[in-house]
Amino acid sequence: MTRREIEFQADGTRLRGWLYEPDGAERPYPLVVMAHGFSATKEMYLDDFAEVFAAAGLGVLVYDNRNLGESDGEPRGEIDPWRQVQDYRSAITFGSQLDGVDPDRIGVWGSSYSGAHTLVVAAIDRRVRCVVSQVPLVSGSENGRRLIRADHFAGLRAAFDADRVARYNGEAPATIPVTWVHDPAEPCALPTADTHDFFLGPIQDRAKTWQNEVTLRSVEMFLEYEPGAYLPLISPTPLLLVVAAKDHLTPADLALAGYETAREPKKLLVLPGGHFEAYTGENFTRSSAVQRDWFTTHLAS
Repeated sequence: MTRREIEFQADGTRLRGWLYEPDGAERPYPLVVMAHGFSATKEMYLDDFAEVFAAAGLGVLVYDNRNLGESDGEPRGEIDPWRQVQDYRSAITFGSQLDGVDPDRIGVWGSSYSGAHTLVVAAIDRRVRCVVSQVPLVSGSENGRRLIRADHFAGLRAAFDADRVARYNGEAPATIPVTWVHDPAEPCALPTADTHDFFLGPIQDRAKTWQNEVTLRSVEMFLEYEPGAYLPLISPTPLLLVVAAKDHLTPADLALAGYETAREPKKLLVLPGGHFEAYTGENFTRSSAVQRDWFTTHLAS
């Protein structure tokens, strides 16, 4: 396989990433479009998944979400789920016009927050012929109730309102860390120990552009986002849902309940371990093979 850097326009914002082209594959070949989750950048193991897919004869388009990583966009650290959904669709448009790509065989892949986006994209964009959603957010409101203490909600809502007034008056958006640094009690967007260990662990050696900061309104938009409502609308596009049994960041029970609302054709893969364990070790080896086979089966010529 070969990997080259690419960039494309998404509603006036330049997004950057990689294109993996399979060696020796019959042309035109299918293409999988991939982006990462909440604040994450493409170097956080997306290259590992892309290499597995490309080795099986799939083209893979991987990019950083707007306002993050190597992609353009302001304000930095702004994570708007609906803009990211539209950016997936722009990536599909760009990828479908690449030399060697079959525009009638496009799949989408997402994980965590982008796993939520692929549920929406697959439901509304019929150019998508196959979808893999790994450890996805299913309900922002329900997920928020798991992550945020009940007695902290009033203060958070007040902070949202104050930020809205400040922005209306021309001030810069308020920001918040993605994860705590020194004390688990520090206010942050994703207050779990495994989030801290993932983002501030060895992955930093690979992901040089990641920043431990997002806008406060990114958290507000997270709580308002309900991608699970689109699950029944994905059919007849084939859906593979990957759940981590001990996931408490995007809780497994919410994802499993959401899977029950999806219609056929669909497949469920349940992995042992937590949210971030889906990216590495035996879970990666097992899951990436199942995902690869899902794409090659449903994107076959």
